[in-house]
Amino acid sequence: MTRACVLTARRIVVKVGSSCLASPEGGLDGARVEALVEALAARRSMGTEIVVVSSGAIAAGLAPLGLARRPRDLATLQAAASVGQGALIESYSRAFARSGLCVGQVLLTAEDMMRRAHYRNARRTFHRLLHLGVVPIVNENDAVATEEIRLDNDRLAALTTHLVAADLLVLLSDVAGVFDADPRHGPAHKIDEVRSDADLAEVTLRGPGRAGVGSGGMATKVAAAQVATAAGAWALICAAGDIAEALAGGDVGTLFHPHGRRAASRLLWLRHATIPLGRLALDDGAVAAVVARRMSLLAAGIIGVEGGFSAGDPVELVDGAGTPVARGLVAYDAAELPAMLGRSTGDLAAELGPSYQREVIHRDDLVLL
Repeated sequence: MTRACVLTARRIVVKVGSSCLASPEGGLDGARVEALVEALAARRSMGTEIVVVSSGAIAAGLAPLGLARRPRDLATLQAAASVGQGALIESYSRAFARSGLCVGQVLLTAEDMMRRAHYRNARRTFHRLLHLGVVPIVNENDAVATEEIRLDNDRLAALTTHLVAADLLVLLSDVAGVFDADPRHGPAHKIDEVRSDADLAEVTLRGPGRAGVGSGGMATKVAAAQVATAAGAWALICAAGDIAEALAGGDVGTLFHPHGRRAASRLLWLRHATIPLGRLALDDGAVAAVVARRMSLLAAGIIGVEGGFSAGDPVELVDGAGTPVARGLVAYDAAELPAMLGRSTGDLAAELGPSYQREVIHRDDLVLL
């Protein structure tokens, strides 16, 4: 059966994991890179725009640094990424050049996805690269990313899918799709299509990838597919060796059906790309106003403040039990809020001035969880 949704996709994001590129001895496997790029270039020749989100910088930096396996400490990971990023982009550049295609490196951090201005600038850059016929090669900037605030590349690929308004996200793995159990450890049934979460009810997902190489796993790929499909894109998880057949519409891997409309980029960014820098605890009335009536959050409904955030930062809104109910961009610094709690905007404006008559979080800056 041919998958029409794949054949008709005009813009595709392809995520490549470290395990799909690394050789058993460490470093990049040139033959694997060439095979991957050959399939991508063939689809590109049909007029489809391709964006590649590629892991592999750390794996590429291991051999030059004399490291036998992926290091555990952050400083050495960053050093390996710094050394490996050049080798990774050079490998892609050389392979795509054989098909007459130019590549451009785009290094992102969680900060670029969290800060709205950075996010919008990244979107402009992508669209210009694609307009010029360039194949963007995207990676998290591991050389400077911190362990506390970072994106895994599966999630980065899902966010990139929305950022560039792609029709399809392809997540390449070292297994042939989503199975109800690990196929390497016994009998397992492959899930061909996922139309809703009910199709994954019997699936046991693994976390970390192959030891010594990657940091992702099937759980992060499924989560990334769900982010993409919730925003109106198709998603496909398949083995790297099946990429040519997958892009030809072949019945390989696990296909996730879109179940949401393309949301405003601002809301998708707020829901999936931001990392809360604090918490606001709400009383029952405020929870009902924000969640059920989709109203702005006022100081009168806040009963607690946690974190050291500044105005404009993302914060999480929790109910009385501590359960997150929404996320939003706060209009005040954390230090300002304690004196405002439980007070009406009229009282605050009368005592502190008209600038305090505004909402703590406007409804346009809120997304429900």
